[in-house]
Amino acid sequence: MSPDEEYLKTQTQSDHSLQHVHIVDTPNMKVMTKLRPYIRTFLMEASQTFELSIYTMGRKDYALEMAKLLDPANQIFGGRVVSRSDSTDEDRKALDNLLVRESAVVILDDTKDVWQNNNQDNVIVMPRYHFFISSCQQYGISSSCQQYGISNSKPYSELKTDECDRYGGAYLASVLQLLRHVHAVFFNEVGLKGCDLIDRDVRPVLKILQKEVLKGCKVVFSHIWPSNVKGDTHPLWKLAEQLGATCSTQVDPSVTHVVAADARTQKSCWAVKKGKFLVNPHWIDTKLFMWQRQPEYNFPCQTNIKQI
Repeated sequence: MSPDEEYLKTQTQSDHSLQHVHIVDTPNMKVMTKLRPYIRTFLMEASQTFELSIYTMGRKDYALEMAKLLDPANQIFGGRVVSRSDSTDEDRKALDNLLVRESAVVILDDTKDVWQNNNQDNVIVMPRYHFFISSCQQYGISSSCQQYGISNSKPYSELKTDECDRYGGAYLASVLQLLRHVHAVFFNEVGLKGCDLIDRDVRPVLKILQKEVLKGCKVVFSHIWPSNVKGDTHPLWKLAEQLGATCSTQVDPSVTHVVAADARTQKSCWAVKKGKFLVNPHWIDTKLFMWQRQPEYNFPCQTNIKQI
């Protein structure tokens, strides 16, 4: 805990916006934790259309304590809590531990890599919630907002503020909207042309919805990777295609966006001259979390953007 976080030891539930800071005390650990803003509201709303479970690679006692924090009245999870000791694979998560039909499961996690390969298409990737400075340091970032492409020098805990999206709303509200959309498409009789419920699969639904995000965009990258790296092998290129964009190495009149790490490159100058969108790389990777096209003016390309 940093000197600027010491106030948390004496803060009360009425202090500014920093509610839900808790001490989790188990026989094996004692940690201070902070609930993501509106998480309980999110879980209650999501439970109206989904059966919710917790799956963590942490210890069982920790998992149960966190379940109590998230669901104090035990109305949401109903004992569906899976920990490392329950898993059939000690290194990766697997849906076979939940005894569910994999084609009807949506997973919310901060990475796909912790899941077995055959379950990764079920995952909607969410940004990690970094409230404390220790969390930022663990993942090699300088501030709570860095993963969203927002410049800030401190974590939320030291700033005495909390997470919100670029428009001042709760991030989880966007996730809830996406989940409801996935649910509606999955159960849409017209869209599925009378397909029996048992035969429906949510994984193609997720892919289709992702490809709608940048549909109609043609993207050219400038100074994003070293010259000896082939563009179509780079994660940002693959992500743009995953989100429905067409990628190219050359500019032409059909290009809609130039994604650059420096506003002084030749392609950057071309974009400005031709009236094309010139954005920094976070314009693309933020969409992985939001699943909706973000306003380009929120992602200006500067001369000092660090190359990815």
